[in-house]
Amino acid sequence: MKIVAAYPESLTDKEFHYCPGCTHGIIHRLVAEVIDELGVRKDTIGVAPVGCAVLAYDYFNCDMHEASHGRAPAVATGIKRVHQDKVVFTYQGDGDLASIGTAEIVHAANRGELISTVFVNNAIYGMTGGQMAPTTLDKQKTTTSPYGRDKGLAGNPIKISEMLAVLDGPAYIARVSVHDPKHIRQAKKAIQKAFQVQLEGKGFAMVEVLSSCPTNWGMSPVQALKWLAENMLDVYPLGVFKEVD
Repeated sequence: MKIVAAYPESLTDKEFHYCPGCTHGIIHRLVAEVIDELGVRKDTIGVAPVGCAVLAYDYFNCDMHEASHGRAPAVATGIKRVHQDKVVFTYQGDGDLASIGTAEIVHAANRGELISTVFVNNAIYGMTGGQMAPTTLDKQKTTTSPYGRDKGLAGNPIKISEMLAVLDGPAYIARVSVHDPKHIRQAKKAIQKAFQVQLEGKGFAMVEVLSSCPTNWGMSPVQALKWLAENMLDVYPLGVFKEVD
């Protein structure tokens, strides 16, 4: 009998706390499947963020560490330098990574730290009530931009992948999405590549994952996935922005 799908060993059996339709659960599973398939669960250490995924340590069945808001790359750097034989990853949202943690991710990437980062971009602050984030689209409405983001006042959405790709330290930078099965499969391949780059000692790796937030976008789960495809992909094009052979 061939097993088509099974519950990842690298996930616990604790029920996710995420809102209905949130794609954090999908991304969690992809990360867990990659860890299982690489056979590194017992040697993996994850760093959880502050944000919607603050309880990620309850869901990943590997060693986990909680970091202060935005400081996951710094914490991961310390862990990796002490435990050089371990696989270290951070799991961060756009508020955590692209706002309060901007300096941390830029310098970790520039140093070429041997860590892998999964960066979830849903263009909004999720846990704290749907405020405008650095990644919020121009004219996108949020609780703190009820008339839509005004780039003349708030600036343009920050394109983290493009920004980090120009640095010398990163070995792999990619942007993917999880709005349909085809792109979910592509996302898994990119996450696996990010972990493989670390195992091969090449340098810093990050995968930006475009994600939906039905609750704070004020949409149904289906509407949110459609909105992502129709709006976010134009602003945040998918692809590999840097790959060191």
